[in-house]
Amino acid sequence: MTSFVNTLHAKTILIATQNEKKRAEIKEILKDVPGIRLRGPEDFPFLPLVEEDGTTFQENAVKKAIPLAKACNTWAMADDSGLEIDALGGRPGVYSCRYAGANATDEKNREKVLSELRGVPRERRTAGFVCAIALAGPQGLFFVVEGRCEGFITEEPKGKYGFGYDSIFYAPDHRQTFAELNPAIKNRISHRAHALMQFKEKIEPLIRRR
Repeated sequence: MTSFVNTLHAKTILIATQNEKKRAEIKEILKDVPGIRLRGPEDFPFLPLVEEDGTTFQENAVKKAIPLAKACNTWAMADDSGLEIDALGGRPGVYSCRYAGANATDEKNREKVLSELRGVPRERRTAGFVCAIALAGPQGLFFVVEGRCEGFITEEPKGKYGFGYDSIFYAPDHRQTFAELNPAIKNRISHRAHALMQFKEKIEPLIRRR
């Protein structure tokens, strides 16, 4: 009875991303947070399109979360994440998902990064994955959190898991790329995991007092 009541009165939160693999990661990491019901864009028809033209990950996350929360009349969490490579001056950064063009595939984005790093030695291939997550309600923004994970860019893709740049991002502590890591391990150490740990801490008091 208790679990039924908790589910019945759970707060609906839209995960504002079309990336199914990203949504799956978020749901897995947040599965133990009581009092929330996570939903995807498919549950909310006629969502407005939001242009991600901010200069930082946090700006883009906020730009998505606020209008979508208002449009859906519920809470919305929006993630903006990407790869910052030191030898490329921080690129691809906020352009990570479209680095090789507006409709670029993950493979094309990886190929562009690797081509730009050709001949760069390992010690200069340092990089960081960054993830910003904003939570908003119909009345406005609640908070923004940001997580980061440091590593290196490999010379070729390795691994079958993950998505995006995971197969070329090497995690030194685990001696594998994100795409080689067991997904359960990645969900404990990634930039998104670090951001979602902070997200959990901030959302639980909101859920208790709503």
